[in-house]
Amino acid sequence: MASNDKENIKGNVIIHETAHVDDSSIVGPNVVIGEGCTVGPGCKISNSTMLAGSSVDSYSLMDGSILGWKSSIGKWCRVTSLCVIAEDVQIKNETYINGTKILPHKGVNGSHPEAGKIIM
Repeated sequence: MASNDKENIKGNVIIHETAHVDDSSIVGPNVVIGEGCTVGPGCKISNSTMLAGSSVDSYSLMDGSILGWKSSIGKWCRVTSLCVIAEDVQIKNETYINGTKILPHKGVNGSHPEAGKIIM
């Protein structure tokens, strides 16, 4: 369902009817949020896709990235510059990733500012 009827939804955004986006989060432009996804309070999601079952916890930023099936981004995280996060990946609280590719079934924390990095 297209969800531009709320004040916190900006531009081209598609949110699946089973997804939940907290009213204090800003979503858009150019965002797709899949089935069963959750966006916590105070987040900013733009130019990104969240695949089924994924979640972004409170006060995190996701821009220009893809969050894979059943993956999660913790609190106070920054995910930018075409990060591609595979299935079943947990980005721990206060993690920064920039242009990073993460293979499935990983837990990631710390700071990863160098674009093009692959976490296997």
